[in-house]
Amino acid sequence: MALMIREMATRYGRSPGGYVWALLEPIGGILILSLGFSLLLRNPPIGNSFILFFATGFLPFQLYQTLSIMVARSINFSRALLMYPAVSWIDAVLARFLLNMLTTLLIMLLVLALLVTFIDSQVSLDWLAILHSAALAVLLGFGIGMLNCALMGLYPIWDQIWSIATRPLFIISGVLFLFDDLPQLAQDILWWNPLIHVTGLMRSGFYPTYNGAYLSSVYVIGVGLTCLFFGVLLLSRYHREILNQS
Repeated sequence: MALMIREMATRYGRSPGGYVWALLEPIGGILILSLGFSLLLRNPPIGNSFILFFATGFLPFQLYQTLSIMVARSINFSRALLMYPAVSWIDAVLARFLLNMLTTLLIMLLVLALLVTFIDSQVSLDWLAILHSAALAVLLGFGIGMLNCALMGLYPIWDQIWSIATRPLFIISGVLFLFDDLPQLAQDILWWNPLIHVTGLMRSGFYPTYNGAYLSSVYVIGVGLTCLFFGVLLLSRYHREILNQS
């Protein structure tokens, strides 16, 4: 709890507005990007509202992205406190994970509620699919974040390599398009991107006519748990070496 309060003060307590910016940032991003892409594409691939279509892809992607980045840098963020015997690496990781998960989930809920209320009040929601997609995004973000936390601690250059390698992730994760509209070759390749399944499952919760026959929760769970297993394994074995690095 002390680590969570410290991060809240660090991230939101030093800027005017505090937690308000945590809500305004995704809303502003959705509105600006939706406006830009709606000028290029008159109608969304599904539904009547491009803003709602974009939000149902962007918000689960942002949930994954936020958790994976914050968890990956949790040890570096709390390095000074981890020198105290009472504070372990598990404390630092869990504090960052829980705070950012709760914050981002609350933001997602508020943004989607606003969009459904003011943009498309006739939408039929499948809460099971929506919660399922959010849970997969959380697991994937936590798992990849844990693995990257270990790799970035052992090999600092991995931070730059991962940042460059995942730059196209926003484009290839189904935020702006439907997987079903792609050519077969592109589908065969992008199916292996677990975020394609996360965004597709979220859209199936908002659009009853979208079945997403390609979706595989088992694959996403497998990727998330595998990364989580190796991340925990490496951190439990090498956390002292990581902390002792300058």
